[in-house]
Amino acid sequence: MDIASLLGVILGIGMVLFGIIQNGGVPALLNFLDAPSAIITIGGSLSAVLCSNKLSGFIAGIKSFALPFKEKSVDPGETINKIIELSNVSRKEGLLALEEAAGSIDNEFLKKGIMLVVDGTDAELVRGILETDMLSMEERHKKTISFWEFWGEQGPAWGMIGTLIGLINMLKNLEDSSTIGPNMAVALVTTFYGSLIANWLCAPFANKLKANNELELTLKTLIIEGLLSIQAGENPRVIEEKLKSFLSPDKREVLSPEGGGEE
Repeated sequence: MDIASLLGVILGIGMVLFGIIQNGGVPALLNFLDAPSAIITIGGSLSAVLCSNKLSGFIAGIKSFALPFKEKSVDPGETINKIIELSNVSRKEGLLALEEAAGSIDNEFLKKGIMLVVDGTDAELVRGILETDMLSMEERHKKTISFWEFWGEQGPAWGMIGTLIGLINMLKNLEDSSTIGPNMAVALVTTFYGSLIANWLCAPFANKLKANNELELTLKTLIIEGLLSIQAGENPRVIEEKLKSFLSPDKREVLSPEGGGEE
């Protein structure tokens, strides 16, 4: 569970509820509950998202709701240590010894790369296959990110549509001045819902997914460079220094000592 995402969502709605209750008490919450406004804003914005996607893409986007809350088990430092360990094995026992070492690896991308190297695949072909795999992953991620970004754009737009509907209905009944205030309040609720969709949900989710995507791209690029260096027979110490460049300076110091490359 990604605690940051969960806390962000809870704190976000918590601050909104606090602001409402602080000014008008708990009964004031009822002023912000309006079924027609919710149907126009949420239903309308989702209908626009559906129209812009294939049905399968729309369903995949809805299912991705849980992704920002999942902790990514991506540790570049641990992966670097594993690659250095593999480079030491290769240097002592040869590339073929990597096949046995691959059996204990959970990372499917790393395992796939090792098997390509063990099979004697040309270095450029190894790079091409792994980069194609990486780009395919990025395209999938971009589609999910686009889903949340587009929904975030549509939320305020449909909120404004709901507000216009409310204003039109209000202006049609100007002869009864007692209804102007309540009708105006209901009209503005749709804008409130649209802003929540965009700023409380969609924009944060899209940014979290972008961050996760960048982290995975960095990890896979690191793996590709490490495996090609092993295949080229580079010194494990050189490989270690090369891969450390993918880490921030503060994280370079926490690499496991036993994972260090041997001369």
